[in-house]
Amino acid sequence: MMADNEFPLVQFMRDGFDPVGELGRIRNEHPVFPMQIPGDQTVYLVTRWEDVRTVLGDHERFSNDFAGVIGLGSNQEDPGGLGFRDPPEHTRLRKFLTPEFTVRRLRRMEPRIEAMVEEALDRIEAKGAEGMPVDLFEEFALPIPSLVVCELLGVPYEERADFVKISKDRFDFTAGPEASLQAINDAMTYLVELVARERLDPGDGLLGQLLREHGDELDDRTLASMADGLLTGGHDTSTSMLALGTLWLLEHPEQAAKVREVDGYVNDVVEELLRYMSVVQVAFPRFARDDLELHGVPIKKGEMVLCSLIGANRDPQAFGEDADEIRPGRDGSHTAFGHGIHRCIGAPLAQMEMRIAFPALLRRFPSLRVAGGVTFRELAIVYGLKTLPVTW
Repeated sequence: MMADNEFPLVQFMRDGFDPVGELGRIRNEHPVFPMQIPGDQTVYLVTRWEDVRTVLGDHERFSNDFAGVIGLGSNQEDPGGLGFRDPPEHTRLRKFLTPEFTVRRLRRMEPRIEAMVEEALDRIEAKGAEGMPVDLFEEFALPIPSLVVCELLGVPYEERADFVKISKDRFDFTAGPEASLQAINDAMTYLVELVARERLDPGDGLLGQLLREHGDELDDRTLASMADGLLTGGHDTSTSMLALGTLWLLEHPEQAAKVREVDGYVNDVVEELLRYMSVVQVAFPRFARDDLELHGVPIKKGEMVLCSLIGANRDPQAFGEDADEIRPGRDGSHTAFGHGIHRCIGAPLAQMEMRIAFPALLRRFPSLRVAGGVTFRELAIVYGLKTLPVTW
């Protein structure tokens, strides 16, 4: 058993692919688990499938308005993005984006994503010809989502290398939090400038499309914040899924063979990988709008509730006693993309990336194998790998 002062970290910890055992114990014994955090604040961790869906689906009792509840000072930045807004502002902004993420609209990107994947595989093949292991995290999982976001937003080709570096640096905490915050500020500065340019001459990407259709309804800062939210939601999460999913497939060669050889099988594998990995470990925080009770536990107005997505997606009450195994074709949905009005709007794009990337990788390198030295993130809101060396 962990010491009491370690409990606030349990929702950010893993043992390989799996949540640590302590999270399962909390789910079994404490459906709503109070945790003390610095500042003498109480946060409530919710881990069961039904309870997580209840909280995430009830925007009448639970607010996402982080800035409003915390009360940011004049010198602090509003975190922005759809995930930190409530209706009616959330509804207003989301309606601008929803048409761009329909399956029909996203099919326009499919050929470009296929080309990006093939280009990444070409680079990997060239590096492998030197006889040294290749880090698939750096050469496959990391660049593809960055370039997909560039394509989606309409970042000019000549600026994409710099934008990819900014995207990478904001999620690289090894240089300390100041460096990550600087990269976030750099990304927002760039996106505000890009929106201003797009307003003068709208391109073919998402930003240009929104400015042509809704330019009078969106100021530059709001549109840049929406784009930054797409970058945040679509980069690190997809990178983690591509890396972890590849590692799992290489450790299960019979599944890799079916993905490589059976048309359409990857669809079932992707959905189970999303549930099983749940790389976004906790959803955006919710705040009680009024005093309320959840599972008999009183929660005061303004107190924070954290929903463990990995806890919910491994709940045997929802997925059976084999919830800690991958079973492609499993019945039932998952909460890897959240639930309710804040469910990730870019989910179809992330699914498309994986459906294209996994078979392409396994077909190009049928003898692909891990070359040792795989490292996992230790504490992270978005779980994933740091290295994935391979050879073939």
